[in-house]
Amino acid sequence: MSRKWKNVMFQRLLLAVDGSDAGAVGVSFACAVARQYAAPVHVVYVNQMLVGGRGTTVRSRDEAAELVEEAVAELQATGIEASGSVVRANCFGVAHRIVESAHLWSADAIVLGSHRHRRLPRLRSQGIRERVIQLAQLPVLTAPAPLQVARRLRPWSQQISHVLPA
Repeated sequence: MSRKWKNVMFQRLLLAVDGSDAGAVGVSFACAVARQYAAPVHVVYVNQMLVGGRGTTVRSRDEAAELVEEAVAELQATGIEASGSVVRANCFGVAHRIVESAHLWSADAIVLGSHRHRRLPRLRSQGIRERVIQLAQLPVLTAPAPLQVARRLRPWSQQISHVLPA
């Protein structure tokens, strides 16, 4: 397949970061996708306003800017054209601001990190990722989160040692 056709799929990516380990995985994933398609990336962080905080946000203006700058620097270090911005939203508007940022930047896809929630936290509320998927009219790429292995399990070689002949 020619290089021309590879560039058609994603010409501009929006990467939403949140400062978590999943966000770091999202940066690496966006880096790989952007390199493959030679696509510029715009990094956005939605600084969520605290309920009853009278305009106080989760991170200070400087902390939020530093988070975006670190992601942009990581992308640029691999030769990817990158820019970034910080926007604010209340707890109900985070997904809306991500989708709005994607439209304002004319992105072809949105990249998000993934938190692996298990059991009750997942059932209790709808996550940002699910809301973005519902709201966006663009493809939403979810970076796979690293698997967490239960600590009480023994290594597989010890678990099957009784089955293997001596």
